[in-house]
Amino acid sequence: MNQSEKKYKSDIEIAQEARMLPVTEVAKSLGIGEEDLELYGRYKAKLSEEFLRSLEGRPQGKLILVTAINPTPAGEGKTTTTVGLGQAFGKLGKKAVIALREPSLGPCFGIKGGAAGGGYAQVVPMEDLNLHFTGDFHAITSANNLLSALLDNHIHQGNELGIDTRNIVWKRCMDMNDRALRNIVVGLGAKADGFVREDHFVITVASEIMAILCLSEDLEDLKDRLGRIVVGYNFAGAPVTAKDLQAVGAMAALLKDALKPNLIQTLEHTPALVHGGPFANIAHGCNSVRATKAALRMADYCITEAGFGADLGAEKFFNIKCRKAGLHPDAVVLVATVRALKYNGGVPKAELGAEDPEALKKGIVNLEKHIENLQSFGVPVVVTLNRFVTDTDAEVSFVRTFCEERGCEFALSEVWEKGGEGGIALAEKVLHTLEEKPSAFRTTYPDDLPLREKIEAVAKNIYGAAAVEFAPAAVKQLTKAQELGFGSLPVCMAKTQYSLSDDASLLGRPSGFTLRVREVYVSAGAGFVVALTGEIMTMPGLSKSPAAYRIDVDASGRITGLF
Repeated sequence: MNQSEKKYKSDIEIAQEARMLPVTEVAKSLGIGEEDLELYGRYKAKLSEEFLRSLEGRPQGKLILVTAINPTPAGEGKTTTTVGLGQAFGKLGKKAVIALREPSLGPCFGIKGGAAGGGYAQVVPMEDLNLHFTGDFHAITSANNLLSALLDNHIHQGNELGIDTRNIVWKRCMDMNDRALRNIVVGLGAKADGFVREDHFVITVASEIMAILCLSEDLEDLKDRLGRIVVGYNFAGAPVTAKDLQAVGAMAALLKDALKPNLIQTLEHTPALVHGGPFANIAHGCNSVRATKAALRMADYCITEAGFGADLGAEKFFNIKCRKAGLHPDAVVLVATVRALKYNGGVPKAELGAEDPEALKKGIVNLEKHIENLQSFGVPVVVTLNRFVTDTDAEVSFVRTFCEERGCEFALSEVWEKGGEGGIALAEKVLHTLEEKPSAFRTTYPDDLPLREKIEAVAKNIYGAAAVEFAPAAVKQLTKAQELGFGSLPVCMAKTQYSLSDDASLLGRPSGFTLRVREVYVSAGAGFVVALTGEIMTMPGLSKSPAAYRIDVDASGRITGLF
């Protein structure tokens, strides 16, 4: 098969033609026996609790984070790069495990598509991963809504805890984009149908249960975190928790299997742990701590990713996940494309194929800010450029020089077209960086900084804001959170992914802007405080022409249109 033929195949066609190994064979390459797996068919498995416990005390490998510039319609290829880099490590004889997030059904049927990578750098089985997979998201949705049901039932049965129905903060969830459920009224009908009140839905990936699952170390930690969930406040203003509602045991029962990381493979049979899936624009955007720590002890290199741009996923990976889990990242790969940089420079999507040095020079400031941000965490940076056929040598040379002048290693990536072979140059740069540039990891702010100042630190230091404006409701919520003892928690910023600011239309490297914080709430179980900025929504909607229109299944059961 020549390269020109490869270019015309869709991601799903490539995935469906792949020769997968039985997952038991993939596990064997890591020294994992069949008795340590809980099989979900031939190609998917969960790691058993016994095996996870056996990893304790093993030496840890190197931790490599893959992140990107702000996403654009031109595409960047962060997951594709992560997968391709893992495959390239295999080509070089290095023992690596990839740790990824699970896709949400919302984007799969919406506009973004799946999250299995692309071209010849994918994890498989692609259709299973992008749809129901091993049922983790369904378990999270069920546990979330069980707590909602117990909450409303408690109120209906007499409200012994004195819950103020005007001050309930827990929301229902579902794993689909459905704007009609953002704001609803429940309890309509007869007296037996419950207490009438306003309620809300979030998408499952924004549920606190998702964050809790991804940050929990084990089942005991999971139950402890579930118990701390604040569902609302009583008439005296004190928090009411899931533990108060006696919900913890039943919720944990629904989540006990979902807590175990999933093992699958890449197109080149590199092992991949795919587990958890919080969005980075409305949640903390990282795969599970359990999967990352398992990968670090199973191999010499763990290659993981964080969602959306480095201003969101990477910031939260460092300030939330690494801080809470005691992880020390060794290097970070920053993904960009010439097309995306020119888009940031004002070129319309339809004209990105033409060489435009001025637009590239104007738009590369977005990459510059992300480099500065990542370097502020003390972790060495490797910039990789996903090369398109329209990229000219002059454009590539300009980006290379720009990055090297800022102390970054630089490498081209062609993993979409060539798989692991196309990522060898990048892998060699990463290995060189690990050997020659030690990490001096640090976070953006200390634990004891007040919540308001933590938000300002992220807004000013990471986003480049000149000021932060807090809505009156947010000021009140911050004050209450501090008073209740949540001031030592890190902050999880909910912000548009398309801009460094809270305005999606501000491309490049905006400056002098004011970040607007409209609402703040505590995710006590997850262990962070969420700040909603701008117009960001925790329940997305579908576009005028959603991807669902193009997805189908034929008489033989073969899925088409899923990308």
